[in-house]
Amino acid sequence: MAIPILHNWKIYFSNNDEGLGSSYERVVINQKLLQLCQKFNVSNLLESPSFGFTGISGINSFAAAQSGISVTLTDHDQTRINLVENFWDNLDTKINANLVSDYANLPFEDNQFDLSWNFSAMWFAKDLSAALSELCRVSRKAVLICVPNRSGLGYLSQKFLEKEDLNKYLKEANIIPQNIITEMDKLGWKLVEHNFIDCPWWPDIGMPKAKFLSNFGLRWLLKEKKHQPISIVDYYKGNDPEFSQKMLKHYWFEKYVPNFFKTIWSHHKYYLFEKKIKCE
Repeated sequence: MAIPILHNWKIYFSNNDEGLGSSYERVVINQKLLQLCQKFNVSNLLESPSFGFTGISGINSFAAAQSGISVTLTDHDQTRINLVENFWDNLDTKINANLVSDYANLPFEDNQFDLSWNFSAMWFAKDLSAALSELCRVSRKAVLICVPNRSGLGYLSQKFLEKEDLNKYLKEANIIPQNIITEMDKLGWKLVEHNFIDCPWWPDIGMPKAKFLSNFGLRWLLKEKKHQPISIVDYYKGNDPEFSQKMLKHYWFEKYVPNFFKTIWSHHKYYLFEKKIKCE
């Protein structure tokens, strides 16, 4: 989670350096999303809301598009929509981006998408129940919702350091897993899978190391060295084919560390829902 993204999201469109944290996050999210697309034989998907707490906005579903899946996304900011469309166009990939003022009113047909999902974005919905109802209405097979790990040390530290923005711009109740599970159950969707995700060996500080250490008066611990930009964009362009494997070298921690430790260390959690089968 990175609450500062509320104010600095534009910079990533001109400077694609997302850092190690967001780069690793993208690769493991891509890995999970593509796995689900294969499992549910997905031909089209919806990412709504698409503005989550990560670097370059609107590219969470890019790997799915590269695999041949038709991608649609929604956002509540026209400037961001324009930047996202331009970004995808520069990567020679089609995106259907839609401006919505309320996530409880999506401009799509019933059961239009095989899979709908979002990443760290539900707290932008005005009303959780209404937004989930609409997401379920347009979804045919599955719904995937990823939320920040609220018991993680990274989340708790950012909640303390950025509490004004959290209270002013976000609805924290919308990312509480039990609230989501309860509403989805009412809507006729069952929870079929859930787990921690995005759990590298480094903490979820959600900001440059220098700023994080400065907040606690510990900047003196930082060894200054030349910054090496990290971005998934060259990988998507086909210019850095080893990028994914380089990021997955850090996956050993996420793969082997026990869940009781992930409770305080993992950056995110995911919840996968399928429609309940109605008995005749």
